[in-house]
Amino acid sequence: MRRGGASRCANCTYVATWNHVTNVSSHQMDHLVCFVPGMLALGSQRRPADDPHLGGFRPASYDMMSLAEDLMETCYRMYSEQPSGLAPEIATFGAERVGAAPSARHSLLRPEAVESLFILWRLTGEQRYREWGWRIFEAIEAHAKVDGGGYSSVADVTRAAPTRSGKMESFFTAETLKYLYLLFGDDSAVPLDRYVFNTEAHPLEIHEEYRFGAAWGSQ
Repeated sequence: MRRGGASRCANCTYVATWNHVTNVSSHQMDHLVCFVPGMLALGSQRRPADDPHLGGFRPASYDMMSLAEDLMETCYRMYSEQPSGLAPEIATFGAERVGAAPSARHSLLRPEAVESLFILWRLTGEQRYREWGWRIFEAIEAHAKVDGGGYSSVADVTRAAPTRSGKMESFFTAETLKYLYLLFGDDSAVPLDRYVFNTEAHPLEIHEEYRFGAAWGSQ
């Protein structure tokens, strides 16, 4: 986890890329990492110190929800600070703005950022998360929608009018559009206290009898 400081992205918060061979991190972040704000926000809803099953474990001093919100803002800036309004596959961090890695300026219309927007909206009720999601949706409609049906990945989000690649990933309809639908829909649909989404956006119902290994005798 990094803070940009005064000389990088106006002190934005991001998850740097770590090279486990060289033990060196680089100041860039994959769009795939944008699931982290939602994960942290969900984790913030339970106080580990109050959970007898975790042996009094206490979280780090930095509040998880605050960290989730800071990371969410950076993930949104991956979209809002590109001329197209779409996020690159890999973001870089300049002095003031969030940019795109030269080798990864394309957008596959991935779901991670809108997944986290949906979760943060449900947990906080902050209207800005819906507004950010709507702007992302508008950019998708403007640049990725194909006449006659379907959507396409785009080649270069740093262009105001990016060209389309002619390929639509299955996760766009299975995940990206699903999370956008849930973000703008009735909050009674798929409540987060009764369902968990797996990594492919399939809602799995929570069964109380299976919490903490109850099936194996845990209390």
